[in-house]
Amino acid sequence: MKKFRKVLDGLTTSSPGGTIGSPSCGSAAGTPTAAPTPKEIDVQETLVSENFQLCKTVRHGFAYQPTALAFDPVQKILAIGSRSGGVRILGRPGVDCYCQHESGAAVLQLQFLINEGALVTACADDTLHLWNLRQRRPAVLHSLKFNRERITFCHLPFQSKWLYVGTERGNTHIVNIESFILSGYVIMWNKAIELSTKTHPGPVVHLSDSPKDEGKLLIGFESGTIVQWDLRAKKADFRIYYDEAIHSVSWHHEGKQFMCSHSDGSLTLWNLRNTTKPFQVTFPHGKIQKDGRKESCKPILKVEYKTSRSSEPFVIFSGGLSYDKAGRRPALTIMHGKAITVLEMDYPIVEFMVLCETPYINEVQEPYAVVVLLEKDLIVVDLTQSNFPVFENPYPMDVHESPVTCTAYFADCPPDIIPILYSIGAKHKKTGYSQKEWPVSGGTWTLGSHTYPEIIITGHADGSVKFWDASAITLQMLYKLKTSKVFEKPKPGEGRAAELVEEDPFAVQMVSWCPQSRIFCVVGISAHIILYRFSKYDANTQIVALEVRLQCESEDVITPSENENNPCFSEPGSHSPQPHHQYPVSPGSRTPESGKDSIPCLKVKERVVRVPPGYQSDLVIQLLWVDGEPPQQITSLDINSAYGLLAFGNCNGLAVVDYLQKTVLLCMSTLDLYGATDPYQRLTRSPRRNRQSTSEFCMRGLSNFYSDSKKRIRTSYQSLTELTDNQQSVDMERSKSPTSESRENSFSRSRSSSVSSIDRDTKEAVTTLQFGESYGRKSDAFPTPCLWVGTSLGVVLLIPMSIPNDQEERMEEPVTIGPSGAVQMLKGSVLRFGFLDCMGALIQSPYEVWRDTNAPEDPDRPRKRKLVHFSPSSSQEACGEGHLAVVCSERQAKVFLMPSQSCLFVHNITESSFVLRADVVSVCNSVCLACFCANGHVMTLSLPSLRPLMDVNYLPLTDMRIARTFCFTNGGQALYLSSPTEIQRITYSQEMCDNLQEMLGELFTPIETPEAQNRGFLKGFFGGNAHTFDREELFGEAAAGKASRSLAQHIPGQGGVEGMKVAASGAVGELARARIALDERGQRLGELEERTALMMTSAETFSKHAHELMLKCKDKKWYQF
Repeated sequence: MKKFRKVLDGLTTSSPGGTIGSPSCGSAAGTPTAAPTPKEIDVQETLVSENFQLCKTVRHGFAYQPTALAFDPVQKILAIGSRSGGVRILGRPGVDCYCQHESGAAVLQLQFLINEGALVTACADDTLHLWNLRQRRPAVLHSLKFNRERITFCHLPFQSKWLYVGTERGNTHIVNIESFILSGYVIMWNKAIELSTKTHPGPVVHLSDSPKDEGKLLIGFESGTIVQWDLRAKKADFRIYYDEAIHSVSWHHEGKQFMCSHSDGSLTLWNLRNTTKPFQVTFPHGKIQKDGRKESCKPILKVEYKTSRSSEPFVIFSGGLSYDKAGRRPALTIMHGKAITVLEMDYPIVEFMVLCETPYINEVQEPYAVVVLLEKDLIVVDLTQSNFPVFENPYPMDVHESPVTCTAYFADCPPDIIPILYSIGAKHKKTGYSQKEWPVSGGTWTLGSHTYPEIIITGHADGSVKFWDASAITLQMLYKLKTSKVFEKPKPGEGRAAELVEEDPFAVQMVSWCPQSRIFCVVGISAHIILYRFSKYDANTQIVALEVRLQCESEDVITPSENENNPCFSEPGSHSPQPHHQYPVSPGSRTPESGKDSIPCLKVKERVVRVPPGYQSDLVIQLLWVDGEPPQQITSLDINSAYGLLAFGNCNGLAVVDYLQKTVLLCMSTLDLYGATDPYQRLTRSPRRNRQSTSEFCMRGLSNFYSDSKKRIRTSYQSLTELTDNQQSVDMERSKSPTSESRENSFSRSRSSSVSSIDRDTKEAVTTLQFGESYGRKSDAFPTPCLWVGTSLGVVLLIPMSIPNDQEERMEEPVTIGPSGAVQMLKGSVLRFGFLDCMGALIQSPYEVWRDTNAPEDPDRPRKRKLVHFSPSSSQEACGEGHLAVVCSERQAKVFLMPSQSCLFVHNITESSFVLRADVVSVCNSVCLACFCANGHVMTLSLPSLRPLMDVNYLPLTDMRIARTFCFTNGGQALYLSSPTEIQRITYSQEMCDNLQEMLGELFTPIETPEAQNRGFLKGFFGGNAHTFDREELFGEAAAGKASRSLAQHIPGQGGVEGMKVAASGAVGELARARIALDERGQRLGELEERTALMMTSAETFSKHAHELMLKCKDKKWYQF
């Protein structure tokens, strides 16, 4: 019965028609208000479900936990595999593609089909996948799952369709790339080694064909055994048994020598003339000690041996450093002739790859660069210069330079802001990069027609803030701001900051930016706010610091009666106040036993500091310790440049600061904001308890900051899950249904039987704030500046303000703040406000046009404040005055008509989960409410009727990182941190999904494969018969038979071969395929001609022999035969 009643409740509260004027959306007193009929609010809603579709657009940043690397030397594109099964494919700037294996298994190895537009991936679940790169969004064409053996190494020779696959058992299998079916040809480990060998050689760690002869395959086993296998004769040419384990093998291009790297830090060079012992053994980093023994060295994990016409060969390897030097950073060593260069890296080396001019292994390699994949970075070293400089990376690989703690996304910014930020940021760029162009230059990308200025802001654990140009689905860093420069450096292990946040005292918790006025605010974890102004000029400035005591207890704060008599708490003209002395402090705050009192967490620099052009600190606001208790973290912030006001709140209360006059206007507890309009019947407070209970919320470092944030989200979700506006109905239902009470008690700590009675100990945090022109009271005839306040208990407060209009008066006269006006109720913590006019158009917050305060004064044109207002009554002569207020909480969304404060529409967003992020955004020339829930659902609701337009179960698992960084913006876009190093951008707009193909880059471009060099007659004659080797004859089904069905299972991909043909369609693709077909036809015709000539020659020979035989036997008698 209870479930049925809930269904009925849902029907009555979610349908727009049934909610207008319904009791569940009454006024503050709990009685329903007569709402206007829909005719009065005649909004033509244009958005329909067909306008919405959710899809991923692009991923920025460094691939998290990378595992593998590959490079196509002809197409010049790079692929990076990761532990979570992701593959990032990079080309020229703008060509950046992310693919994900459905299994999520780690990528072990990557192999490009060079110049074919395809990629083979080998994953940890022993599956091979063939990806088609001839489409903008790559797809899997085939998969092959090994059932009985584990894949350890793969090798695909250039221009071959047969992939060699080594396994953990030591066997080598061969896969046809076209059909993705196993060949019956297998090189078993017991055939590869001598029969007399008693031990297993270990897994296959290397496979490569000889540059001298493609019919010879070099197999390296982990134990130190190396076998050259003759594929035609199906036997071993030679076997090498070495004492040390092998990690990698690299050929000399002539095919007469190869080099191995070993686990003891040695390199061995082997000559094919004598394979009984190595031709040369070197320990590059193993010095001889005093006792004559060599230093023990770390394993050399990979070596590459590359030749050059103009200089000595390059030997490049990773690892091999001596063990005794503690704290040495990972290094890449380049041996060039007698010179040895050690390049130290910031992070461990995962993989490296030398880039060469030719794709042919039997030609002089001519290396020009080396790509080094580190655990948290990607660098490319220029080998053509003696000092080996690195190339400047055009991709945003340093998003995670310091862990990202918050994000903000701004679409459709003022067009002049990006060039200005770039010009300021360019002055601080690093130098010393290689002058050559970035070598990973494949693919094509053009600036699409659907582009507009977009900026992403990331806040970091070290206190830095980065501005990124995110226009046209690319990402480029514009400007970096270090907020820690405002403070003195805290001494390690001592001082006030050490006890609070030893790890990251400057970590950015929240940012607020007004692109029009260029005012920027940063909230830090140490309960501080820094306000920045933008200037093109450097300046000498004295940082103004305001200290705010926002640790209000019920017996410490100002009473409602005092508040009504004295609405403004600031003294006129006090530019350097001590705000914590302007209102009563707790009686025990001056007692000697209180360890810390009235001190901030961090110390602001008191001296005059020179600040460069860009964002310059104008004001620092810090919350103070009270009676040995640290200040609580700031939970909400809003700033308005037109009003010159900044408001912030935490779980103790609300503060409003006039940043023009540098004064605190209001500082009071959430409870006292209500005055006589408190919707809860709060219990009288018990005697003062031990303060330890509130100290549990103490800031304890960044890791705990995340968990505290999670605790806050969960607690706000748990608090008052059944709360509605009509308190009496809740009380009645509670008395009827004790099971519902017990269920709620299981969510959180024990509470009173009536939800409307709340213990005064309950922390009611200020969760959201919004300045705007509105009606503070029902009787107001004209809109005035107001502050909308939302709390964690679902309460909405309106605080009207009186701001002087004249510029001179504004700087001298105080801003007066009246007592709280309207009070409304929602289920769950309030998350977002939005304002619409009566035509349904979004009302922007008023702002001040940017002016450079450091610019030289012009006596003819005095610098004045220029304000832009969007009055709610300006565009609605036909509708009458008023506006619509959209309020969204964790559980519910409501639309109110102002100034009557009547609830027009209500929608219960979710019952089983809670909303993490909500925003009123513009999409398709209209407005909607976008919500992201903790259960991974992304939803959009129409405005003002709150009709559900889209509900997609996007993320099955939402972790704290995603919850903290998810944000919506205009144009139907959103982003979140998909991993600690990557930003994932998504769109929920059908229009953008349709245009996405045009915006993405092409990974494959038709390029002629470079011709192989003419080897010359003598080299061809003495160098073996490499070009006459036919793998089809050996590995095809006719010769080798079929492989065992139980060994591997073929899985057709989603794309299939048809998909590949369709993907390669278009004029360019058709031309490329026609050219390839012509080449193949010409080749076949040539082969046919050769065969015809051979047949004619043999026919002539046969005719000649027959004629000779006839002449010989012509005169013989029958008995002479």
